[in-house]
Amino acid sequence: MSVLLPEIPTGRRRMKADSPLPAALIFDMDGVLVDSNPFHLQKWAALLNEHHIPFNPEELPKQVLGPRNDETLTYFFGPNTASEVRRRLSEKLEAKFRRVFKPHAKPLPGLRRLILECNRAAILMAVASSAMRKNVEFVVDALGFRPYFRYMISGDEITHNKPEPEIYLKVAGKLGIDPSKCVAFEDSFVGIEAAKRAGMRCVAVGSTFPLEELRQKTRADLVVPGFEQLSLEDLRRLFVGEQPTVEGRRSENPVLRKKSVRRVLPIGNPIEN
Repeated sequence: MSVLLPEIPTGRRRMKADSPLPAALIFDMDGVLVDSNPFHLQKWAALLNEHHIPFNPEELPKQVLGPRNDETLTYFFGPNTASEVRRRLSEKLEAKFRRVFKPHAKPLPGLRRLILECNRAAILMAVASSAMRKNVEFVVDALGFRPYFRYMISGDEITHNKPEPEIYLKVAGKLGIDPSKCVAFEDSFVGIEAAKRAGMRCVAVGSTFPLEELRQKTRADLVVPGFEQLSLEDLRRLFVGEQPTVEGRRSENPVLRKKSVRRVLPIGNPIEN
Protein backbone atom coordinates (compact mmCIF):
# COMPACT_ATOMS: atom_id res chain seq x y z
CA MET A 1 0.00 0.00 0.00
CA SER A 2 1.49 3.33 -1.03
CA VAL A 3 1.55 6.25 1.37
CA LEU A 4 -0.02 9.54 0.34
CA LEU A 5 1.89 12.31 2.03
CA PRO A 6 0.50 15.73 2.95
CA GLU A 7 1.27 18.61 0.67
CA ILE A 8 3.36 21.37 2.18
CA PRO A 9 3.44 25.03 1.22
CA THR A 10 5.69 25.90 -1.70
CA GLY A 11 7.26 29.25 -2.41
CA ARG A 12 6.98 31.38 -5.50
CA ARG A 13 10.56 31.04 -6.59
CA ARG A 14 10.50 29.55 -10.10
CA MET A 15 12.61 29.57 -13.19
CA LYS A 16 11.49 31.27 -16.37
CA ALA A 17 8.06 30.18 -17.56
CA ASP A 18 9.47 28.85 -20.82
CA SER A 19 12.11 26.74 -19.04
CA PRO A 20 11.10 23.06 -19.12
CA LEU A 21 11.48 21.71 -15.60
CA PRO A 22 11.11 18.06 -14.63
CA ALA A 23 7.55 17.39 -13.49
CA ALA A 24 8.72 14.97 -10.81
CA LEU A 25 11.86 13.70 -9.12
CA ILE A 26 11.97 10.08 -8.00
CA PHE A 27 14.66 8.93 -5.60
CA ASP A 28 16.02 5.50 -4.90
CA MET A 29 16.87 5.18 -1.19
CA ASP A 30 20.04 3.23 -0.36
CA GLY A 31 23.04 5.00 -1.82
CA VAL A 32 20.91 7.96 -2.94
CA LEU A 33 19.12 9.39 0.08
CA VAL A 34 21.67 7.95 2.50
CA ASP A 35 25.10 6.32 2.38
CA SER A 36 23.79 3.07 3.80
CA ASN A 37 25.40 0.57 1.44
CA PRO A 38 28.51 -0.14 3.58
CA PHE A 39 26.11 -1.26 6.31
CA HIS A 40 24.19 -3.47 3.88
CA LEU A 41 27.42 -5.08 2.69
CA GLN A 42 28.44 -5.78 6.27
CA LYS A 43 25.10 -7.34 7.23
CA TRP A 44 25.14 -9.65 4.18
CA ALA A 45 28.75 -10.69 4.78
CA ALA A 46 27.93 -11.48 8.40
CA LEU A 47 24.90 -13.57 7.39
CA LEU A 48 26.81 -15.53 4.74
CA ASN A 49 29.70 -16.16 7.10
CA GLU A 50 27.30 -17.28 9.80
CA HIS A 51 25.85 -19.91 7.44
CA HIS A 52 29.25 -20.84 5.97
CA ILE A 53 28.23 -19.73 2.49
CA PRO A 54 31.23 -18.70 0.36
CA PHE A 55 31.20 -15.38 -1.48
CA ASN A 56 33.56 -13.12 -3.38
CA PRO A 57 33.96 -9.77 -1.55
CA GLU A 58 34.68 -8.00 -4.84
CA GLU A 59 31.46 -9.27 -6.41
CA LEU A 60 29.24 -8.85 -3.35
CA PRO A 61 28.25 -5.20 -3.99
CA LYS A 62 26.73 -6.01 -7.39
CA GLN A 63 25.05 -9.11 -5.98
CA VAL A 64 23.33 -7.50 -2.98
CA LEU A 65 23.03 -3.76 -3.73
CA GLY A 66 19.92 -3.27 -5.85
CA PRO A 67 18.06 -6.60 -5.85
CA ARG A 68 15.38 -7.38 -3.29
CA ASN A 69 16.31 -9.57 -0.34
CA ASP A 70 14.24 -12.52 -1.53
CA GLU A 71 16.18 -12.60 -4.80
CA THR A 72 19.55 -12.38 -3.06
CA LEU A 73 18.61 -15.01 -0.49
CA THR A 74 17.49 -17.35 -3.27
CA TYR A 75 20.78 -16.79 -5.08
CA PHE A 76 22.96 -17.61 -2.06
CA PHE A 77 20.78 -20.13 -0.20
CA GLY A 78 19.38 -21.88 -3.28
CA PRO A 79 16.03 -21.95 -5.10
CA ASN A 80 14.64 -24.63 -2.79
CA THR A 81 14.80 -22.40 0.27
CA ALA A 82 11.29 -22.09 1.68
CA SER A 83 9.64 -18.69 1.35
CA GLU A 84 9.03 -18.56 5.11
CA VAL A 85 12.74 -19.13 5.76
CA ARG A 86 13.60 -16.32 3.34
CA ARG A 87 11.08 -14.05 5.03
CA ARG A 88 12.52 -14.70 8.51
CA LEU A 89 16.08 -14.18 7.33
CA SER A 90 15.10 -10.94 5.61
CA GLU A 91 13.32 -9.59 8.70
CA LYS A 92 16.33 -10.46 10.86
CA LEU A 93 18.71 -8.79 8.40
CA GLU A 94 16.75 -5.57 8.16
CA ALA A 95 15.98 -5.28 11.87
CA LYS A 96 19.73 -5.44 12.47
CA PHE A 97 20.32 -2.87 9.73
CA ARG A 98 17.86 -0.38 11.25
CA ARG A 99 19.37 -0.79 14.71
CA VAL A 100 22.97 -0.38 13.56
CA PHE A 101 22.36 2.34 10.97
CA LYS A 102 20.08 4.58 13.06
CA PRO A 103 22.90 6.65 14.67
CA HIS A 104 24.43 7.18 11.23
CA ALA A 105 21.31 8.20 9.30
CA LYS A 106 21.91 11.48 7.50
CA PRO A 107 21.25 12.63 3.93
CA LEU A 108 24.01 12.61 1.36
CA PRO A 109 25.75 16.02 1.26
CA GLY A 110 23.81 18.51 -0.83
CA LEU A 111 20.62 16.45 -0.98
CA ARG A 112 18.64 18.52 1.52
CA ARG A 113 19.44 21.71 -0.40
CA LEU A 114 18.31 20.15 -3.71
CA ILE A 115 15.07 18.85 -2.19
CA LEU A 116 14.26 22.26 -0.72
CA GLU A 117 15.06 23.94 -4.04
CA CYS A 118 12.76 21.58 -5.93
CA ASN A 119 10.04 21.94 -3.32
CA ARG A 120 10.11 25.71 -3.77
CA ALA A 121 9.69 25.12 -7.50
CA ALA A 122 6.60 22.96 -6.78
CA ILE A 123 8.16 19.85 -8.32
CA LEU A 124 6.62 16.60 -7.11
CA MET A 125 8.94 14.14 -5.37
CA ALA A 126 8.67 10.47 -4.47
CA VAL A 127 10.72 7.44 -3.42
CA ALA A 128 11.06 4.20 -5.40
CA SER A 129 13.15 1.69 -3.47
CA SER A 130 13.56 -2.08 -3.65
CA ALA A 131 13.95 -2.11 0.13
CA MET A 132 11.17 -3.35 2.40
CA ARG A 133 8.64 -0.72 3.48
CA LYS A 134 9.85 -0.76 7.10
CA ASN A 135 13.29 0.37 5.92
CA VAL A 136 11.95 3.03 3.55
CA GLU A 137 9.78 4.63 6.23
CA PHE A 138 12.57 4.31 8.81
CA VAL A 139 15.11 6.14 6.62
CA VAL A 140 12.74 8.82 5.31
CA ASP A 141 11.51 9.61 8.81
CA ALA A 142 15.05 9.61 10.23
CA LEU A 143 15.97 12.26 7.65
CA GLY A 144 12.80 14.29 8.24
CA PHE A 145 11.95 14.08 4.53
CA ARG A 146 8.47 12.56 4.74
CA PRO A 147 6.62 15.87 4.10
CA TYR A 148 8.45 16.33 0.81
CA PHE A 149 7.64 12.93 -0.71
CA ARG A 150 4.17 12.56 -2.17
CA TYR A 151 4.51 8.79 -2.46
CA MET A 152 6.90 6.11 -1.22
CA ILE A 153 6.84 2.83 -3.12
CA SER A 154 8.85 -0.09 -1.74
CA GLY A 155 9.87 -3.52 -2.95
CA ASP A 156 6.97 -4.95 -0.96
CA GLU A 157 4.51 -3.40 -3.39
CA ILE A 158 5.80 -4.62 -6.73
CA THR A 159 5.94 -7.96 -8.53
CA HIS A 160 8.92 -7.37 -10.80
CA ASN A 161 11.95 -5.76 -9.22
CA LYS A 162 14.57 -3.56 -10.86
CA PRO A 163 15.89 -3.70 -13.62
CA GLU A 164 12.25 -4.13 -14.66
CA PRO A 165 10.59 -0.70 -14.83
CA GLU A 166 7.51 -1.62 -12.77
CA ILE A 167 8.38 0.40 -9.66
CA TYR A 168 9.10 3.57 -11.65
CA LEU A 169 6.03 3.22 -13.80
CA LYS A 170 3.95 2.67 -10.67
CA VAL A 171 5.29 5.82 -9.02
CA ALA A 172 4.72 7.88 -12.16
CA GLY A 173 1.17 6.54 -12.36
CA LYS A 174 0.50 7.44 -8.74
CA LEU A 175 1.82 10.94 -9.34
CA GLY A 176 -0.17 11.26 -12.56
CA ILE A 177 2.99 12.25 -14.45
CA ASP A 178 4.24 11.05 -17.83
CA PRO A 179 7.46 9.08 -17.14
CA SER A 180 9.26 11.03 -19.85
CA LYS A 181 8.87 14.15 -17.69
CA CYS A 182 10.46 12.55 -14.62
CA VAL A 183 14.03 12.40 -13.36
CA ALA A 184 15.11 9.35 -11.38
CA PHE A 185 18.14 9.28 -9.08
CA GLU A 186 19.91 5.93 -8.84
CA ASP A 187 23.22 4.49 -7.72
CA SER A 188 22.99 0.86 -8.93
CA PHE A 189 23.19 -0.70 -12.36
CA VAL A 190 19.81 -2.42 -12.06
CA GLY A 191 18.21 0.78 -10.77
CA ILE A 192 19.53 2.90 -13.62
CA GLU A 193 18.32 0.36 -16.15
CA ALA A 194 14.87 0.28 -14.53
CA ALA A 195 14.54 4.05 -14.75
CA LYS A 196 15.63 4.11 -18.38
CA ARG A 197 13.27 1.26 -19.32
CA ALA A 198 10.49 3.33 -17.76
CA GLY A 199 11.36 6.15 -20.15
CA MET A 200 12.73 8.54 -17.53
CA ARG A 201 15.81 10.73 -17.43
CA CYS A 202 18.23 9.23 -14.94
CA VAL A 203 20.96 10.78 -12.81
CA ALA A 204 23.48 8.21 -11.61
CA VAL A 205 24.98 9.04 -8.22
CA GLY A 206 28.52 7.75 -7.72
CA SER A 207 28.14 6.86 -4.07
CA THR A 208 28.44 3.10 -4.58
CA PHE A 209 30.17 2.32 -7.89
CA PRO A 210 32.97 4.13 -9.77
CA LEU A 211 31.84 7.05 -11.92
CA GLU A 212 33.68 5.80 -15.00
CA GLU A 213 32.00 2.40 -14.70
CA LEU A 214 28.60 4.08 -14.42
CA ARG A 215 29.37 6.16 -17.53
CA GLN A 216 30.55 3.22 -19.59
CA LYS A 217 28.14 0.49 -18.50
CA THR A 218 24.83 2.31 -18.01
CA ARG A 219 22.44 4.51 -19.98
CA ALA A 220 22.37 7.23 -17.32
CA ASP A 221 21.76 10.72 -18.73
CA LEU A 222 24.06 12.29 -16.16
CA VAL A 223 26.65 10.79 -13.82
CA VAL A 224 27.62 12.81 -10.75
CA PRO A 225 29.74 12.12 -7.66
CA GLY A 226 26.96 13.42 -5.39
CA PHE A 227 24.41 16.16 -4.87
CA GLU A 228 26.74 18.89 -3.66
CA GLN A 229 27.10 20.63 -7.03
CA LEU A 230 23.85 19.44 -8.62
CA SER A 231 21.15 22.08 -9.12
CA LEU A 232 17.68 22.34 -10.54
CA GLU A 233 19.24 24.12 -13.51
CA ASP A 234 21.28 20.99 -14.25
CA LEU A 235 18.06 18.94 -14.23
CA ARG A 236 16.37 21.43 -16.54
CA ARG A 237 19.22 21.04 -19.01
CA LEU A 238 18.47 17.31 -19.29
CA PHE A 239 15.20 18.22 -21.02
CA VAL A 240 16.52 20.76 -23.52
CA GLY A 241 19.59 18.97 -24.81
CA GLU A 242 22.05 21.25 -23.03
CA GLN A 243 25.10 19.98 -21.19
CA PRO A 244 24.63 20.16 -17.40
CA THR A 245 27.21 22.38 -15.72
CA VAL A 246 28.00 19.86 -12.97
CA GLU A 247 31.02 17.66 -13.69
CA GLY A 248 31.52 14.14 -12.37
CA ARG A 249 34.71 12.83 -10.84
CA ARG A 250 35.79 9.46 -9.51
CA SER A 251 33.92 8.47 -6.36
CA GLU A 252 35.90 8.20 -3.15
CA ASN A 253 33.37 5.97 -1.42
CA PRO A 254 35.40 3.40 0.58
CA VAL A 255 33.08 0.62 -0.58
CA LEU A 256 34.71 0.95 -3.99
CA ARG A 257 38.30 0.50 -2.90
CA LYS A 258 39.28 -3.15 -2.92
CA LYS A 259 41.00 -3.17 0.47
CA SER A 260 38.15 -1.25 2.08
CA VAL A 261 35.55 -3.65 0.72
CA ARG A 262 37.27 -6.49 2.48
CA ARG A 263 37.51 -4.40 5.64
CA VAL A 264 33.79 -3.68 5.92
CA LEU A 265 32.72 -7.26 5.35
CA PRO A 266 33.98 -9.52 8.18
CA ILE A 267 31.90 -10.19 11.26
CA GLY A 268 32.92 -7.96 14.12
CA ASN A 269 33.50 -4.94 11.92
CA PRO A 270 33.34 -1.66 13.92
CA ILE A 271 30.11 -0.83 12.08
CA GLU A 272 28.38 -3.22 14.45
CA ASN A 273 29.74 -1.58 17.58
